Amino acid sequence: MPLVYSSDHGRMCPDCGQPVAACVCRRQPARAPGDGKVRVGRQTQGRKGKGVTVVTGLPLSEADLAELAAALKRRCGSGGTVKDGAIEIQGEHREAIVAELQRRGFDARRSGG
Repeated sequence: MPLVYSSDHGRMCPDCGQPVAACVCRRQPARAPGDGKVRVGRQTQGRKGKGVTVVTGLPLSEADLAELAAALKRRCGSGGTVKDGAIEIQGEHREAIVAELQRRGFDARRSGG
């Protein structure tokens, strides 16, 4: 019977016997978040009526998202941030951002109204 819990390491993998955090048998290749469908929309909720352009669905790592956000902020001449895997750019810049993302090879579409 395989060991499934140890007071030293917590939960153990029943297949390889390693702690679940260090399991080598079930480890899947790392995949970046996002579904590949890049959506560029506008939001105002929770910002006292100020609009931001939000880019979601980018299949990039956090470091690559930050790099792309910096490039988009320079392109739009505006501020912004990366929150929860989405890029937020201050102001209405949907057309410019969609054009820039398509130029970089992403299948970017406007979303919302």
